[in-house]
Amino acid sequence: MLLAIDTSAGTGVAVVDGGRVLAEAAEAGTRRHAEAIGTLIAAALAEAGVAPGQLDGVVAGMGPGPFTGLRVGIAAARAFAFARGIPLHPMVSHDAVAFGQPDRVVVVTDARRREVAWSLYDPGLTRLDGPHLAERDGFAAPADARRIDAAEISAAALGLAAEHLLAAGRELGPDQPLYLRAPDVTVMPR
Repeated sequence: MLLAIDTSAGTGVAVVDGGRVLAEAAEAGTRRHAEAIGTLIAAALAEAGVAPGQLDGVVAGMGPGPFTGLRVGIAAARAFAFARGIPLHPMVSHDAVAFGQPDRVVVVTDARRREVAWSLYDPGLTRLDGPHLAERDGFAAPADARRIDAAEISAAALGLAAEHLLAAGRELGPDQPLYLRAPDVTVMPR
């Protein structure tokens, strides 16, 4: 049984087990991650009727996404996994959108600043390319892929995708956040 957390586009928490979604709680806004995350975790666990000690792992959406939002979700997932002594499973957030698609798809999410983040997938959740950053106006999906513009990431789909990859013995996402953009601040030399 997995607790899945994603804050790459909104704040989402879900509990999944054996290919079933036991509960999902989400808030669409992208400015209240820190205020919402604890309440959403508690709500998802309560709705699922699951005690924290019953979980086998925590899935963390690693982005791509904005710095602050990702940090809140990743920190919550890491803290929960550490406190319970269970594994943390990092996942590329785009995997949630590509999961279960029967054809080749390119997943596109808003990266702000007139840019998009994109990843290319084959069926079976095989990421062929990405995630990458591109100008929104100049980005064209590969001709052999169906484009999916995702305004939000489902924590339930992320958890189900993680179950699928873990069951197949496949590698999950990177253990570092996927910011894709250089920081706005730099250290000035003295």
